Amino acid sequence: MSEATEQKIRIWDAPVRVFHWLLVLSFAGAYLTSESEVWRLVHVTLGYTLGGLLVFRLVWGVVGTRYARFGNFVRGPAAVVRYLQSLRGGRPEHHLGHNPAGAVAIVLLMALGLLIAATGYVTYNELGPGWLVEVHELAANAMLLVIAGHLVGVVTASLQHRENLVRSMVTGFKTGQPEQGIRSIWRSVAVAIVLVVLGFWWMQWKSAPQPEAQAIESASTQTSK
Repeated sequence: MSEATEQKIRIWDAPVRVFHWLLVLSFAGAYLTSESEVWRLVHVTLGYTLGGLLVFRLVWGVVGTRYARFGNFVRGPAAVVRYLQSLRGGRPEHHLGHNPAGAVAIVLLMALGLLIAATGYVTYNELGPGWLVEVHELAANAMLLVIAGHLVGVVTASLQHRENLVRSMVTGFKTGQPEQGIRSIWRSVAVAIVLVVLGFWWMQWKSAPQPEAQAIESASTQTSK
């Protein structure tokens, strides 16, 4: 088919888009509250959320829609080098789903995110050695660097391909041939993700120590001393 028949088609299903933006919110919130004891519960809650989202993405990367599956975008080093060379030459390879360079960032982000969630859980519950705290912090800083590189890549690819990749992750649409689009956006799965996350946040909030109880406990501790 010719370019004249190209139109807006669905590429990203609803679960992928909801996962993406909830992951952004979770990491940003957890990172910003990492040094505050006052916001410790928020930090932990968002860290657990991040871990849960990544577990879901691992599953969805196997059973999800066409462009959500790892088999669609994870490629070897040769494909990554070839794509980067095409960018450098000003004639970038076009990929409806994640491009090979973006796939590298996604794999790194998922691996680092799972490491952060695992070490965070272990250290918060005092189940492992103290040096895991340093691993946790190092992984978080490494993830921040990968995110920065990913953002540079998104801007570069958007300019080179003349398409807004950020907007496509919001709307789910990109330009392509009609037969290349996905048939279902799986809105019900996306709604379920949101409900589970909100339910978990509500449970965490309900189980949090109340200010009055904390004040009484603190006063009792001081009196006993």
